[in-house]
Amino acid sequence: MMRKSIYIVLAIAILLPLSGCELLQGVGKSAGKINLFPVEQDAQLGEQVSAEINNNSAEFPLLAEQGNEEVYQYIRGITNKILNSGEVKYKDTFKWEVKIINDPETLNAFCTPGGYIYVYTGLIKYLDSEDQLAGVMGHEIAHADLRHSTRQMTKIYGISILTQIVTGKAEPGLIEQIALGLVNLKFSRGHETEADEASVRYLCNTEYHAAGAAGFFEKIVEGGSARPPEFISTHPDPGNRVANIHSEKVERGCTAEGKFVERYNRMKALLP
Repeated sequence: MMRKSIYIVLAIAILLPLSGCELLQGVGKSAGKINLFPVEQDAQLGEQVSAEINNNSAEFPLLAEQGNEEVYQYIRGITNKILNSGEVKYKDTFKWEVKIINDPETLNAFCTPGGYIYVYTGLIKYLDSEDQLAGVMGHEIAHADLRHSTRQMTKIYGISILTQIVTGKAEPGLIEQIALGLVNLKFSRGHETEADEASVRYLCNTEYHAAGAAGFFEKIVEGGSARPPEFISTHPDPGNRVANIHSEKVERGCTAEGKFVERYNRMKALLP
């Protein structure tokens, strides 16, 4: 295994000047993004991030599954519809484990490398329909499926850190430090745009209104939140994102219009 890892590093070192390393072809409208990390590393990092979250109940108060089985079943049902759309590249590779964070004041969701998905109760309560939540979840799933975290890490850390990790020579605690940093990792504007486009692509093959994610940004634009997420101030303008998401839906010829407001409201009523 060690010899195989060394060969991988040597191959990367040889091919880097020639090919620019891994090129993601046909992803969104901005193909050609470099990622030096092997896919297996996404899974390993995600597992460590998940362990850190599970052990930090003060910052991440996870909603207990016992007594909230119906809510978890509902959220995981949405996830499975997205994963079964035929558009998620790493559907059978990543974990795609869903947890709910019981924080009614936070409008957020995130997905770690390797597919560990976290949704805040504040976001669930804020949204108006199932397609909106599906759109946001599709966006977060896309960050993992398009490997945005390790693409960002490639830019931040480069090949020297990769070499240490894949050869097993990383300094003690290095991977843990990287895993902790992933919780608060900020994605680039390009990555956010790619994830918006992927959300539409995922939902296009489901029963959902494929531009569901636009509903979240429409509410933000309309001033429906006293505490908009931090990323709103540093990423593409919400109004532009609404237009781009709807344009992507039209361009792809998505026809389903399912919003499922009533069953969404029934689920919201079950939340603490």
